[in-house]
Amino acid sequence: MEYLEFELPVKEMHEQLEKCKLIGSESNIDVSDTCLQIEKKLEKVKKEIYGNLTAWQRVQLSRHPSRPYTLDYINSLTNGTFLELHGDRNIADDKAMVGGLGKIENQSFMFIGTQKGYNTKTRQYRNFGMANPEGYRKALRLMKSANKFDIPIVTFIDTPGAFPGLEAEERGQGEAIARNIYEMMSLSVPIFVVIIGEGASGGALGIGVGDKILMLENTWYSVISPESCSSILWRSWEHKETAAEALKLTSKDMLQNKLIDKIIKEPLGGAHYDRETTFKNVKKEILTAFKETSKIDSKSRVDHRRKKFIGMGNVLE
Repeated sequence: MEYLEFELPVKEMHEQLEKCKLIGSESNIDVSDTCLQIEKKLEKVKKEIYGNLTAWQRVQLSRHPSRPYTLDYINSLTNGTFLELHGDRNIADDKAMVGGLGKIENQSFMFIGTQKGYNTKTRQYRNFGMANPEGYRKALRLMKSANKFDIPIVTFIDTPGAFPGLEAEERGQGEAIARNIYEMMSLSVPIFVVIIGEGASGGALGIGVGDKILMLENTWYSVISPESCSSILWRSWEHKETAAEALKLTSKDMLQNKLIDKIIKEPLGGAHYDRETTFKNVKKEILTAFKETSKIDSKSRVDHRRKKFIGMGNVLE
């Protein structure tokens, strides 16, 4: 387990608990009471730290290397029924964008999401979760196929943004993202968006239009990252904490501003502390959202989706 800087007190308590258990296993001394006291203290420390997280600390948690990624969620939700589909039928198969068919409790879904890597090699292979235009075009191809066969769509967002390279711009990065947003507004099937990590800029919006927008507790969703915002305003990354607060990018801020529909609770410490509980929570919310939206006819669903996004950002002075 890797620990972030603000998690060091938790790390120290974990180390004390491990030493206590080791002493008990290597000797005849009964240390059960001592271990129990350490466990209680550990729980108290965790509640104090994770119950008062700043916006920047939540950003850090959303990037935790042990945090589950898109394919982890998909494989858990579908219990091995996931069939990955590849390619945009034009340029290439973008490894940063994954998608395919799978079932949750006998209900078929089209799953699409941005995928990061687990180590240096796979991060390079997945382009650090930053999709190229062909990734967004692959996503759109899969969404149109789902729409044709009346299969609901689930998208998972975890990206620092669309790939900003010259070759991506040459192949029409902006047009690809804009086309996805435009097309997703009119798809007749239910669309559910789940933000599982970072949700940055147009790279997130390219698969972020849906009937229900769900956001895990320790994630962020914003037009720009705190570091980039700090570098623009202050010409330095040193003010990233201030930028994170000002951007109002946490799940609570997003819900308060009516930009998402629901916050999915995470285990104490983050999704990586108890993956199975996190997967169960996400599964429950997806099925609940599906039951709610499937009762609505397709025309009303599309009209509501359009009004929902068109109404975002209206300000009364």
